[in-house]
Amino acid sequence: MGILDEVTAKLGGQQGQDGGVASLQKLFTSNGGLQGMTSKLTSNGLGKQVQSWVSTGQNQPVTGQQMQQAMEPGQIHAVASQAGISDDEASEHLAKAMPEMVNQATPQGQIPQQDPFAKGLDSLKRMLKI
Repeated sequence: MGILDEVTAKLGGQQGQDGGVASLQKLFTSNGGLQGMTSKLTSNGLGKQVQSWVSTGQNQPVTGQQMQQAMEPGQIHAVASQAGISDDEASEHLAKAMPEMVNQATPQGQIPQQDPFAKGLDSLKRMLKI
């Protein structure tokens, strides 16, 4: 089981992996899609990490605490509530998932013109190989 499989299952709560993918898709779309999310994280102190996720090199990790500082608390709380976990746990899961999600959404080393998070849940699951 890959890291995204594991994280999406945990973030899905009782709905399982599909619920976790849906929750992550909602988080991205509520932040302006892939472009908006990467811009938000970059402007909130995670620029080096985000660039490593988009580029074709190795992904730099982030911590749950860094995710809490970069994201709006209400958004993390919404993910946590849906999954039935604490905000801290949700932040840790987001910190594990975010590098891989952005990396898989940017296989050419740049943000694609058509947002992969706007294509629907099935398309997103195929992109993430879940």
